[in-house]
Amino acid sequence: MKEMNDPINSIRLDRRGLLGSLGVSAAALGMGAFSAPAYAQTEEVLTEALVLRDPDIPVAGNAAGDISIVEFFDYQCPYCRKVEPELRQVVHDDGKVRLIWKDWPILGPMSVVAARMALASRYQGKFVQAHDALISINSKLTDAKIREALSGGGVDVDRLDRDLADKASAIDATLARNNDQATAFEFRGTPSFIVGKFRVPGVLTMAQFGQAIADARKASAAKRKG
Repeated sequence: MKEMNDPINSIRLDRRGLLGSLGVSAAALGMGAFSAPAYAQTEEVLTEALVLRDPDIPVAGNAAGDISIVEFFDYQCPYCRKVEPELRQVVHDDGKVRLIWKDWPILGPMSVVAARMALASRYQGKFVQAHDALISINSKLTDAKIREALSGGGVDVDRLDRDLADKASAIDATLARNNDQATAFEFRGTPSFIVGKFRVPGVLTMAQFGQAIADARKASAAKRKG
């Protein structure tokens, strides 16, 4: 198997590590570092470029930040909604974190509808607004609720429909890529995270996010020195 530049591995993790006390290390949080690919599929989907810098997914937070947090999420996932304010607060307070939301619609057909609409909104420069609107819906999604939320968030829904049709292949390719990555990482549900070059399956508190970011920076600094 050929070697890649900064490849990423899907490593089986112990979720119990996430239940430990606050302020623990990345290892105790149940986080595995990127390493060599475990099987052939990862050569295509788990490169650093595609995981951390997919050109088809806009970046929130600080686009020039030194650490990336990637969240695999579903708009119908209550845990994703619950963690959203804390994650956004951590990103805001740190000021140097790139935040990438990867739609992983695994909770039914309406999850797919919401994900496709959110991704289509980027063609009018409203991806973040669409994400904020959809993640704020605290009830079962319907097409009407999705459209109402998007319109209220400043998205041009008529243009959205045109982009959904015109850009269907690109949108579906992004969702397929996200799914391939989540599967290769062996994530079993939403939300799941990449923090720097560590993978974290499950919800973190603000303190644990902060510790994960700090550990990711230490690992990056150690690699540069090495």
